[in-house]
Amino acid sequence: MRFEEWEPVYEEILRDFGWSRYDDESSVRMLKSVTLNSDLIDDEDLLSRFSDRCTVIGNAPCLESDLSSNTPCGTIVASGSSVGRLVAAGLTPDVVVTDLDGDIGPQLDASSRGAVTVIHAHGDNQDLIRMHAGLFRGPVVLSTQAAPQGIVYDFGGFTDGDRAVCIAREAGCSRMLLLGFDYDHPMPKGGSDPELKRKKLAWARRIIHDMNPAGTVLTSPSNL
Repeated sequence: MRFEEWEPVYEEILRDFGWSRYDDESSVRMLKSVTLNSDLIDDEDLLSRFSDRCTVIGNAPCLESDLSSNTPCGTIVASGSSVGRLVAAGLTPDVVVTDLDGDIGPQLDASSRGAVTVIHAHGDNQDLIRMHAGLFRGPVVLSTQAAPQGIVYDFGGFTDGDRAVCIAREAGCSRMLLLGFDYDHPMPKGGSDPELKRKKLAWARRIIHDMNPAGTVLTSPSNL
């Protein structure tokens, strides 16, 4: 997605939540500074690792149920904290999309096993960036929801899950299986505001479904 297409959506998100673009840009600077010695790859290298079909893994409570009845196919793209649950089901992600919030251990382990990690900077994750971003040992791509800056890319997307879908679209995946996505029932997390999470998931639904380009099929295994 070209930034000029994404920017109006991004500006609407900032207004809706009362957030600052400057804070997002400050986090980008932090992310670049702590990943200087990481195995950074560019967007073309990332996108070349996708097949035409992919499975995007969300972190909704329904994930285990979805995995028990559906077999992931193609490139497996996992969002943030879903990685540990995916590995517990005996599966390994090819790509991890994360803003470093949640269960970080399995994400670091997946990186050490060769998964590409797309690390995202936004206004309120600077502490997490400082603590974790430099620890990934596999290939790393840096991302932002603000304007792209050289080695920091903007693929579109707001939450880890819908950003993973945007990256898969950018890679040319024409058929996507979504597992572990529930826009009405967020995964419980201690200390988090469930109403804020629902508001974020409403945006995720809009980005995934309302902004879905013609020719991209979001499907279940029975239709794949």
